[in-house]
Amino acid sequence: MTSAQNQSAGSASLQNDRIVASGDWTLAGAAALSDQVATLKRQAPDGAAIDVSGLGRVDTAGAELLLDLAGSHPIDGLDGHRRALFDAVAKAQQQPAATARTDTGIVELLARTGAAVEKIADDAYQLLGFIGLLLATLARCVVDPRRWRITSLAFHLEQTGLDAVPIVVLLNFLVGAVVAFLGATVLRDFGASIFTVELIGYSFLREFGVLLTAILIAGRSGSAFTAQIGSMKSREEVDAIRTLGLDPVEVLVMPRLLALLIAMPALTFLAMLSGILGGAAVCAFALDISPNMFVARFHDLAATRHFWVGMSKAPIFAFLIAAIGCLEGFKVSGSAESVGTHTTSSVVQSIFVAILVDALAAIFYMEINV
Repeated sequence: MTSAQNQSAGSASLQNDRIVASGDWTLAGAAALSDQVATLKRQAPDGAAIDVSGLGRVDTAGAELLLDLAGSHPIDGLDGHRRALFDAVAKAQQQPAATARTDTGIVELLARTGAAVEKIADDAYQLLGFIGLLLATLARCVVDPRRWRITSLAFHLEQTGLDAVPIVVLLNFLVGAVVAFLGATVLRDFGASIFTVELIGYSFLREFGVLLTAILIAGRSGSAFTAQIGSMKSREEVDAIRTLGLDPVEVLVMPRLLALLIAMPALTFLAMLSGILGGAAVCAFALDISPNMFVARFHDLAATRHFWVGMSKAPIFAFLIAAIGCLEGFKVSGSAESVGTHTTSSVVQSIFVAILVDALAAIFYMEINV
């Protein structure tokens, strides 16, 4: 080591009841300096001041060592810049250390459950407010034909209605066949296979037709609404619409909502027909119930009220699915991850709400004997 390096190396010594620090107090010499600090802390008398006027370079490591050496002792010879450095290091040292988590499993479970319940309540509150906004906007658009966006409505009607016909028809046809098989298997033991016709008719007219369609639309159209509006939100296109003096709800949500309100009843009707045809096919090939006998028994026992019970739920499901899908799209924060998160949330919420409303409607219609 050269003499120049020896002179610049940091050191501390006890001189006339004062601690004199000199040289460079940096990270490079922190190991040697920490030994000197430990020795001086034992030897220095109480109240001994620390003279730092002879210091060279000082970094945060050196400042931390000097503060450790100082303890309750005063520090003399600090200029403005070094005082700011020492104050910053002292403030950082005063930050409370992160305490180890002591929560037990049950406490953490309760905390997560509470957070989930709070989020559900917040989502329900936001959905309720958004539904009110949609109703107000819908009323304003209905009385003013100039606000109608026919081109956008036709596009979304094709996307949500016409393009969904194949999957809706196929799924309900297969489910109708499965219901007929299961019903025939159970009823055969009682010698009542003929009642499979009633089982198929009641289940698809009242429940399966509209519910399966709502689940498919929630996964297909509701997620598309969220992804489309969410992508526009992340690209700041929604802000551009507001800048032009237009209402994003009127421009983006109303065409999707009206399209789904028109498409959902039509798809539900097709779902009922395809489900009944699937059951009729099974009855014809597996139960020796001819199509003529199936149609005659279905006509005699399936009252029209069952059809209207199922159809009455279609507009409600359509409104809720469109509202949830568009609301989740407006919640997107800007990243691709946020788009995926809210799209997933849209599908889950839509399916949950559809099943919940269907259960409440079933109880309601049962109580009024419909």
